Amino acid sequence: MPSTPLASAPDRLPRGWGQIPRALFGQAPEVVAPQLLGKILARRTDAGWLAGRIVEVEAYLGPHITATPDPAAHSFRGVTPRNRVMFGPPGHAYVYFIYGMYDCVNVTCEPEGLAGAILIRALEPLLGLEEMARNRKLPPSASPAKLTGGPGRLCRALAITRADSNGLDLLSRQSPLQLRDDGYPAMPIETSTRIGIRHAADLPLRFSLAGHPCVSVRPRKSHV
Repeated sequence: MPSTPLASAPDRLPRGWGQIPRALFGQAPEVVAPQLLGKILARRTDAGWLAGRIVEVEAYLGPHITATPDPAAHSFRGVTPRNRVMFGPPGHAYVYFIYGMYDCVNVTCEPEGLAGAILIRALEPLLGLEEMARNRKLPPSASPAKLTGGPGRLCRALAITRADSNGLDLLSRQSPLQLRDDGYPAMPIETSTRIGIRHAADLPLRFSLAGHPCVSVRPRKSHV
């Protein structure tokens, strides 16, 4: 991993960025979500590889969890053409489009058919910052938080859209959108309630790297 962020977008990912075992994603989303912190989301583009470290996530529970219903999850009412990827195998990208302007990327988890998912809410930019700024229509001097500090921001920065990324296998070396692990120690972790939702808003299913400047919104009530 580079010791400092790279402005350019390289042709290859660093050798030390290893693959993540698929078995991790066969677990419940609230178990997987904090383990995604510190991992890397990388996107291959015509300009080269763009990548950022995951610093904030939210877990969304599948409809099979009857003890703690989660009506905020897109899978809550069952399979639809929009959410079908959520019910597929774990470790894939579920990308949805909201408000007519924002794409958001999730990672599927749980065994096939159970529809757990984790929304990636914020990244710390690592590779291709200049290209990210162009994608966001920002000056090259824009702060990291402005580039990827939010689910819509990070998708636009990494050129992730539902049309080209929904359903991609995030654990395959051949995929243009991948999750990687460089061994970064993701501690301490803050746990808080999810934001921007009306239903099940009291569930403590938002996880972030404590004090990281790229976290989209500071937790008001949290514990480490």
